[in-house]
Amino acid sequence: MHKYIFLPFIFIIVLSGNLSAQTPADSLKTESRRIDEARLIQEQQQQQIDSLVKIQLQAELKLASGNSSRTIELEQKLSAITRSDSLRKIEQFRKIADLKKTAPGYPVHLNQDTLFHIYTRTGSFTAAERAAAASRKIEKLYEDPFFNPDSIVISKNDDNYDLIYKDSEIIISVSGLDGLWFNKNNEQLAGEYKEQIKSGIIKEREAHSLVNWMKRIALVLLIIIVLGLIIAGINLLFRKTSIWLKSASTAFLDRLKFRNLRIFTPEHLERIFLRIVNIIRIIVIILIIYLSLPLLFSIFPETEKWTGTLLNWILSPLRIALAAIFHYFPNLFTILIIYFIFRYILRGIRYFFYEIKRKNITLRGFHEDWAIPTFNILRFVLYAFMLILIFPYLPGSGSPAFQGVSVFLGILISLGSSSAITNIVAGLVITYMRPFKIGDRVKIGEVTGDVIEKTMLVTRIKTIKNEDITVPNSMVLSSSTINYSNHAREDCDGLIIHYILTIGYEVPWKDVYELLIKAVLKTPYILSNPTPFVLQTSLDDFYISYQINAYTREPNKQAQIYSNLMENIQDTFNAAGIEILSPHYRAVRNGEELAVPPDFVPKESDKNSKKQ
Repeated sequence: MHKYIFLPFIFIIVLSGNLSAQTPADSLKTESRRIDEARLIQEQQQQQIDSLVKIQLQAELKLASGNSSRTIELEQKLSAITRSDSLRKIEQFRKIADLKKTAPGYPVHLNQDTLFHIYTRTGSFTAAERAAAASRKIEKLYEDPFFNPDSIVISKNDDNYDLIYKDSEIIISVSGLDGLWFNKNNEQLAGEYKEQIKSGIIKEREAHSLVNWMKRIALVLLIIIVLGLIIAGINLLFRKTSIWLKSASTAFLDRLKFRNLRIFTPEHLERIFLRIVNIIRIIVIILIIYLSLPLLFSIFPETEKWTGTLLNWILSPLRIALAAIFHYFPNLFTILIIYFIFRYILRGIRYFFYEIKRKNITLRGFHEDWAIPTFNILRFVLYAFMLILIFPYLPGSGSPAFQGVSVFLGILISLGSSSAITNIVAGLVITYMRPFKIGDRVKIGEVTGDVIEKTMLVTRIKTIKNEDITVPNSMVLSSSTINYSNHAREDCDGLIIHYILTIGYEVPWKDVYELLIKAVLKTPYILSNPTPFVLQTSLDDFYISYQINAYTREPNKQAQIYSNLMENIQDTFNAAGIEILSPHYRAVRNGEELAVPPDFVPKESDKNSKKQ
């Protein structure tokens, strides 16, 4: 029992909430409407009194036919009553018009059908109480198995008209305000109510008869059978579609290539297609079942009102979407016009720059390798300008949510791509600086190799050890770049390769020059013209530093050239019996033996001949 102790408190809280839910403005309107209705009732009662007085005065006027003064007095009273009635009716119509703006109508219904509405009160009964009482009595008549529609009659009671069933049960009373509200007399309005009640009860009894229920059940079964057949047909159709997709996926995959690259395997493509088909099948079946529900609900009177609700759940969004699409057509045409204008402008610019690249068009001071990067920059700028023009015509572009998301994405991109933007700017600068080309042998910082790719973000270099090194463009721009290939082309003398070795003071420098030039000319990929030359770089404590310089047009083979050059220098100097003093010797020597291979040590006869 203790759990029911709180029920009174809950009732008080709910009641107080309902009372507090009514705002002061609503309370004032309700009170004003109640006062106007009370005044209308008083005026209606006064009108009835005046009608009785008027009848009495007319009777007295007939009796005073010979008395002129009495006749005039009675006629003046009748005229005053008539004039008062006219003014009262004008005031009543004005008040009724004001009440119609605020007074709600309360339905008198049978089951789910509304028969008519009540707007005015009668005596101490409000319009809501009258409508509820009439609905209960009509429901009772509907449930009466011996109901006779002809037993409903209209009974006049002064200026009111009562609808009575079997001379005992008053269904509803039609007062003066009811007729005044609809601008009809009470008898006419009571007759309309009578016909609406009779037809409503007869219609509901017929709708809920056993025969109609059997028909409805049979129709429901028929709809379910047809729905099952449709779903079975859809499953069969999609099953055949799945079989066809399995057989056609390989053939379709042969067409689905990007530069001879298959994006999907047949198994992946088949799995994707089957999943898409299955999802479409489920959506179609759910949609068909959903659309059949309004048809099923419309069969039974109790669920008929749900039909419109279910249809509106689908039709309202579709109607809104179609209306939005229809109203968006002018903006869509504008976007298409802007797009095609920029598309053909880009085609013209592309043709112009590709002609520069093919050297069909020459511009003074503009290199052909600038053509494609410049075109890409212009294309990016034009696309950005096109998007700026199109943006106001996009759906929802003016909404705060769309603008907020755009700003948020812009901030994310700007914060997250600062290094990328730095590399892009550096890539643009490098493009127009032209420090190297694809295939050039370069040295960037500590990295030496051949340039194999240049992008807007990075430069890729392949070293002589086949190492692929990616260097950010910002590092390329901030570091010193050595290009070995720039002067090795046909229009230049070639790249000068050089090597330093040390020879003792006892060897004449002219012999050293001759031997170095002889050695370098034996080296592959060395040009004989221009002629190699030797420079003395330093006079050290124990030896002289000689630098051999030679020209080559193969900068990418420097490692092989230097290796062959060193081999030839050793062979040439050893054959001449000249000791190379670099690196330093740390071993103890008596000074008699030469630090040359034994095969190259001159014989005693050769030494004597040299001395002579």
